[in-house]
This record gives sequence, structure tokens and C-alpha cells, in this order.
Amino acid sequence: MTEPQVAHDRFEQYFAEKLWDLIPTVYKMEDGASDAPSPGALRALAEIIAEQAAILRRSHDRLWEDQFVELADDWAVPYIADLVATRLVSALNPAGRRVDVAKTIYYRRRKGTLAVLEELIADIARWEGKTVEMFRRLARARHRLDEEPALDAGLHTGTLPGGWADLRSLTARGTTGGPFDEFHHTPDFRRHEGRNGRYGISKLGFFLYRLGAYRVSGVTPRLMHGTTGFTFDPSGRNVPLFMPRNRPADWSQWRSALEWELPSRLPMRVLNDAQFTVTEGVVRHLADQAGISSGAESDLRSVRDVRFRDESRFRDTLSTMASSSELLSAAIYEALATLALVDDCGKAVVLPDDQGQPTLVADALSVNESNRGLVTRQSIIGAGLGSWSTSATDRRLAIDPACGRMLFLDGPDASVTADYYYGFSGEIGAGTYDRRLCLSEQIDFHVSGGGDHLDFEDLDNGGVTQIDDSATYEPVSDKLAVRDLTVQAANGQRPYLLPGANWVLNAAEHEDATATLDGLWIGGVGGSVIFRAERNGQRGNYRRVTIRHCTLDPGGEAADGSAIAAVPILVDCRIQELVIQSSIVGPIMATAEGAVEKLTICDSIVHSTDSTVPAIELNSGIAMLRRVTVLGEMKLHRLRASEVLAVDLVTVIDTQDGCFRFSAAPPASRAPSPYRSFTLTDDRSLFASRRFGDPGYLQLSAAAPAEIATGAEDGSEMGAFSAQCNPIKLQGLTAKAEEYMPFGLIPLFVTES
Repeated sequence: MTEPQVAHDRFEQYFAEKLWDLIPTVYKMEDGASDAPSPGALRALAEIIAEQAAILRRSHDRLWEDQFVELADDWAVPYIADLVATRLVSALNPAGRRVDVAKTIYYRRRKGTLAVLEELIADIARWEGKTVEMFRRLARARHRLDEEPALDAGLHTGTLPGGWADLRSLTARGTTGGPFDEFHHTPDFRRHEGRNGRYGISKLGFFLYRLGAYRVSGVTPRLMHGTTGFTFDPSGRNVPLFMPRNRPADWSQWRSALEWELPSRLPMRVLNDAQFTVTEGVVRHLADQAGISSGAESDLRSVRDVRFRDESRFRDTLSTMASSSELLSAAIYEALATLALVDDCGKAVVLPDDQGQPTLVADALSVNESNRGLVTRQSIIGAGLGSWSTSATDRRLAIDPACGRMLFLDGPDASVTADYYYGFSGEIGAGTYDRRLCLSEQIDFHVSGGGDHLDFEDLDNGGVTQIDDSATYEPVSDKLAVRDLTVQAANGQRPYLLPGANWVLNAAEHEDATATLDGLWIGGVGGSVIFRAERNGQRGNYRRVTIRHCTLDPGGEAADGSAIAAVPILVDCRIQELVIQSSIVGPIMATAEGAVEKLTICDSIVHSTDSTVPAIELNSGIAMLRRVTVLGEMKLHRLRASEVLAVDLVTVIDTQDGCFRFSAAPPASRAPSPYRSFTLTDDRSLFASRRFGDPGYLQLSAAAPAEIATGAEDGSEMGAFSAQCNPIKLQGLTAKAEEYMPFGLIPLFVTES
């Protein structure tokens, strides 16, 4: 956990010296005498008083700022709230509370509008969302006061308002039931639960996007054996691609969000949503640069400013023209399609242009080859690649966004790198989120380039080594004489390390060695990360080992069906303190020669995918777990646990020491001093997913028991995502939505994955 920031005003030193000057010299001399009963006691007392004086001085200095909600301390916000008579949200959501007070008048002026309701989602809960008036999705008879049906036809399915569903549409299944549903439904008067009770005149849907979309650049995709296909994920997993948040930041210019403006999975229909308009500028550019004939110019001007909703209609129209053979030739058509592609369609938004720049917003994905550079937008098509094959033949690259796969139809000519977005529930494990507060600013050695450029034996043993990119490093050598080793990923980067076999960090004969790993994703083929301290018969020890914002692969299955081995932590020496923060790790265990005096895990996931291997097995020392999700057995000597969600058996030897508070475990567990804990009898529907790589990995599902979903000490959920306070944010959002939504409507909250 990060320490609170302290002002560098040196008020403590100022007041200490001022108090010291007021003390008579005789007492100061006696305090400094070597034969005094307690030398320095008077000076220490003056410094303690000075600390309190500094706090009081800072409080006085902030009295003016505390009158403004933007600058006030948290304690002053409720007093400002009284001035505008707003109902405060929970103090455990300080950001939402402050924004609510600051914008109360703004909200009241816009009360009852969809704009303010969507803004509440971002302000109070810090999520993205879309509000939908569910009566607009009801099937009904049209009347003359309605617009022309064609104006409101479904973008992807072509379904007319209130009309029958066109089940021939391949994209129909993906839109049903969501905020961009293009079908119409009969009224459902049941209470909202799951997919039941959504559609009715009095129902207002809040579709919430809680997952974060994180951009990762310069990734080395994993080539699947025997194919020309790759997975975007460097470990070889099927991982869905995501779209980032792209909606306008200025809420005064609000409009209902489009599908590609919300952080969610990238659907095939968006990737293939190519719409075209031939403008006069396009015709003149083709005439000047491509040298098309005057007949082709006339043919293109005949459809000038007509918007074609898909590429097949565009090609069919071109094929009916007299100059079709010229316009449909490979070179001319590629230039025409590139120029005529409109800016506000899915393909233009998620893929960069031919120069690598986005048209409207940050592009969702791009693929580069070392020899040919960026794979052009027109060369990419979305296709299902479940069998690593596709019927498309006129493109260079097929992408399956649902699985995160890509297939070069003519084979890649050189090494490939990719930029894309992935989704996850929080800032846990190796990721490209902001980690500036925990990174060392003094960098002694920089590493980049991937491949075999990372040799741990050559790293500075007393400095900080930083990996500056998100490439794959293979192989990674052992470190045979750790003394004070720090290896960190640069902020916003997620390097993937593949040791291949056991990866040994050996302190050798060094006493009180330290090691820090920060921001690294470590994979393997069956080996472990081993902490050892022995050389030539001499044994050392680790004083502290810190694993922070790292992922030690818990194992799984690759896209080609092969197994991905887990990477356990194996302790083969004495470690005084092993600290795991905001990480995802595999099993933690010790050899007969190994021991951990103090194990501290917080805001993390410990996952053993092998039922025969415990998640944590330490026969000595004390384990202190806070906000941790554990899949696999825990066998410990002593335990102090808070907000821990243990799915499998917990066995503690010394139950007279420690506690097990606000936590959950199976009924046969042996835990110390349970306090307000829950007995977990059925965990089958507990998580949205147990597969590492899924965006909802170990996120609690909607079917999770309320005792777990709100069972933390502060009313949040148990487990690794407790600190996000999602239940508390939802409670605040519910209260504010009911306050500002139109009278008589019923709010429905639907979480989109």
C-alpha cells in the first residue's frame, strides 16, 4: 500500500528549533550530557510537540481552501453539502461524494434527462455506462406521429422499429438484450432479475461497464505451432480484444454513446462495420494520384455523397458501372475504399489509418511487421478463427476479436508486433495501468528489445533495472548472487518473461539480501521461481522479497489446446518477510530447507489450478492476508486474515494465535478466531470466470451470496477486489439515480461484461 503524501514544508524542523531556543541553556546542556539518565529526552519531547504544532499550522493554512469543495479536506465536504442540501453518498466513496456536492446545482438543473443520468454513472461510481429508456424497445404499432421507419432501422441488423426480428442477420445474437439491442420485445411485467423483467413502459435501464480497458503496445504475439496464426496474448491464450473509452469528455456536448465509445469487448460487427461515401475530394484524388479514366470519374460522381452501409453494397454498386473492371481492380479499389471510408463507422474507429494515426480516437488495435510496417486498414477483415482458417481470400490479415487471434492469409514475412486493448476488473497483476507511485525514479540500467536481451546475471546487484517495453523476453537467465536486486517494468508497460525452466534468484552467501520484482509477467514451461541462498556450502538469507504488480502465471490452456504450466513460488532458504502486493501468483510453498517468517499478501490473487497442489503451504511463520482471493488449499502455521475469500480448505496449525475476520472459507476449514465470517458451502456460481485471461477473472458474479458480495468490514465485497468498493459505489449510484431520474420510473442496473 502507498503511504500518504506529506507536505515538504519543514514545519516540524521549524517549530522544533523554535521551541528548543525557548528552553533555558542549562536544561539543554543537561539533556545533552552523556551521563544524563535519558540523554536526548528533552529534545525528543520538543520534536513531538513540534509535530503537533506543524499539523495545527497546516490546518490553519488550509482554512481558506476548506471553503471550496474542489480544494477542501474530506472532513469539510459534508459541511459544504449542508449548504446545498444534498444527500451524501457513502464516505467510503470520497471521490463520488466530492463530485456529487460540487455538481449538485448542475444536476438539479438537468434533472430527469438521460444526459445527467449517464453523467452520474461516471461521477459517482467512476464507471462508464449507457442509459436506455426501455419503452423504446417495445414492439408496437406505428402511427403517423412517428418518424419514417427507415431512419431508425437497426445499424447492424436492419430491423425496423417495432418490426419483426430478421433472424437471418449473423450479428443479431450479439446485440440482443444489451444497450444496443436492435430488436423489439413484448412488455415484461416481472421484477427485474437477470434477463427477466427488463422491458416495460416504466423501466429505465442503466447498463454499467465496470471493466477497465488497458492499452498494451509492442507486444510479441505468440505464433501457434503449425499455422500462420498468432494470438495477441503473448502467453498463447485466447483473450478477447477490447475497445477503449472514446466518448467526448465534455458532458455539455452530451449525446447517447455509440457502441465503440464504451470500454467493452470488441465485437466482430464493429470491426467489420465499414461504411463508404464517395465525395468530390475522393474522385479528384483518384484522378490526380491513381490516374483513373474520365469514365470512371463520371461513374463515381453518379453515386457522390451516397452513404453505403456495408462493403458488399459498395462493391455491388461499383460492379454495375460501365468502368467496373477499372474501379474493382486491386490497386484502384484499395485506394478508393481507403479514401471513401467514413470516419464514424466501426472500422475507421478501431483501426488506425495507413499512416498509423487514428481518425477520431485512439485506435483499438494495430499490427506491424518489421519489414512491411503497419498492416493497412483495408487489408484487415474480421473473421471467426476457431479452426485457424477462414474463407476470406482478398485480404492479408484476418482477426478474431472474440478470441484475440489473427491469421496471415499469405504468411507473415518477418517478426510481428501488435498494439491492442485488453480488459480486466482492476489494477491487479502485471498490467499497463498507472504505477508511478510505487516505481523507483532512480534507474541504473535500462532493458528493451525483447528476445534474449535480458540477462539477469549481468544486472546491477545494488541498483534498479527497468524494462522499457512490453515485448517477450526469452530465455531469462538465473541470478546467482542477489544482494539488493530491483527489477521493474516501466510505467504503462507489461513485459512477458519466459525463463523456460526453473528461474533461480540465489542470494548465495549474502546476509539480509533483498529482491523486488515490479510489473513483470512471468511465464514458464513447468518450472518455478525459486528463492535460494547457498553457495560453496555457505548459506545466506533474504531479509525481504517484494513481488508487486506482478503476474506469476497460474496456468491454463493455450489457443492450440496445449497446457500452459503454472509458475509456483518455491522458497528454498530463510526469508524474513515475503510481501506480495496487487499481484496474481500461482502456488506458494517452501522446501524442507526453506522458511518464511512473515508472509504478507494484500489485494492479490493466489491460484492453484492443480487440485493436488495447495495454493499456500508454509509450515512455519505467520501469514497476514488482507483482501485476497485464494483458489486452492491453504496450509499454514499461523494466520491473520481479513476480507479473504478462500474457496478451498483452510488448515491452520496454531489456532490460538491470529484471526479470520470478515472472510469466507469452506465448512471443514480450521481457522483461528472466526469473526463475522461466512461458511462457503457452494462455490459453483461464485465467480464470473475462473480462467486466467478472461476479463472477468475471479470477479464475483451476480449470483454470489450477499454475505460475500457485501461481507467486507466496510460493506464492500470479500476478496482481491474489495478495495474497489463496487457495492458501495452501486449503492451511491442507486440513491442518486432515484433522486434525479423522472418520477415514476423504475431503475434497472445491468452489469455488462
